[in-house]
Amino acid sequence: MVGRWKAVLVVCVLGVLVCAGGVAMAASAAEIDRDVNAALRNLYDSEPGARVLASMAKGILVFPSVVKAGFLVGAQYDEGALHKAGKTVGYYNLVAASYGLQAGVQSFGYAMFFMTDAALNYFEKSAGFEIGTGPSIVVVDEGTAKTLTTTTAQSDIYAFFFGQQGLMAGMGLQGSKITKIKP
Repeated sequence: MVGRWKAVLVVCVLGVLVCAGGVAMAASAAEIDRDVNAALRNLYDSEPGARVLASMAKGILVFPSVVKAGFLVGAQYDEGALHKAGKTVGYYNLVAASYGLQAGVQSFGYAMFFMTDAALNYFEKSAGFEIGTGPSIVVVDEGTAKTLTTTTAQSDIYAFFFGQQGLMAGMGLQGSKITKIKP
């Protein structure tokens, strides 16, 4: 059964890469840095709460252009970088697979703001950080973003989704994994 899910994940990731017009190869560090910096500028311009969090965050993990595609079985993929004090300290990929009633193709940016040393250390020491396990993550919506201040930001990790394009509809089970890479 586990082998079957691994095969499904591989097929899904390859499908996402084909849909994105990419090749199954890591981007260069310079390309990732360029895309991450542009994504952060766009996020800060559209969500003032993100800038507030950035001023307090111990680290910021950014995936600038996650591509998600699926029809019953889906996958998503992107490469990003971890920033500490405004400098890149590591590169990562995000891979996710899903199964359920779904169809479409979508791209979006994703940023995680690590607010505590414990949350950042947990992430950095993990051999593949799985979203949904470990420190609590608060997904920031428009209403939450408007009320974030240096005194109200009390969670371990805040996540922003931004720059959505395309359409993806459905319901299903999903698992995401973030792994360190060497571009």
